[in-house]
Amino acid sequence: MNSTKEIKISTADPSAIGLFGLAIVTFVASTQKLGWTDGLGLVIPWAIFLGGIAQFYASVLDSKHNNTFGTTAFGAYGLFWMGVGMSWFIQAGVFGEALQASVDTRQLGVVYLGYLIFTVFMTIGAAETNKVLFAIFVMIDFLFVGLALSSFGIMEHGMHLLAAYSELIIALLSFYGAGANVLNKHFGFNFLPIGRPFGIFKREAFEKKSNDVKAH
Repeated sequence: MNSTKEIKISTADPSAIGLFGLAIVTFVASTQKLGWTDGLGLVIPWAIFLGGIAQFYASVLDSKHNNTFGTTAFGAYGLFWMGVGMSWFIQAGVFGEALQASVDTRQLGVVYLGYLIFTVFMTIGAAETNKVLFAIFVMIDFLFVGLALSSFGIMEHGMHLLAAYSELIIALLSFYGAGANVLNKHFGFNFLPIGRPFGIFKREAFEKKSNDVKAH
């Protein structure tokens, strides 16, 4: 008689490492945009390894949790930073003068505009996750507005500053989100509050959860 045994493999929540990767790359990149540091030479490694690989790694693990939102967000932004790192290599002439000479930064503006559209949808989803994540996505919206418009030469200085300060705030919020994710799970209670979902788009589920909490 044949018997079937089901084996379940548990994986840790990768949100903390993904948010930490986002925090580090936006932190160092914002200092360059604000003029606190110079050049991109030592921004590139963190863009590729923390912004890119760490977030993409979190995306792969989130897919094992059947978390479509986390998989999509970490995957898309991880690949974004890999692409940005490659773009900086091209602009620096690493792949030859011919490729460097053909650079048109308006093409980056188109990419930023595309990511802005994507991020608006993700911001709606983040509203039903937690308030810290929602705030991060709102600031990413502002970041892409600044990056896109400055790349198109529209209010270039002002939009550059908008992108810079948005990126700095993203970093600080992401540090907090990463810390909260680790410590809340480590201690088994909300050591650092991240805020409940707004309950706008998933109102019934939110109300049911609130009623369940009250009942207990």
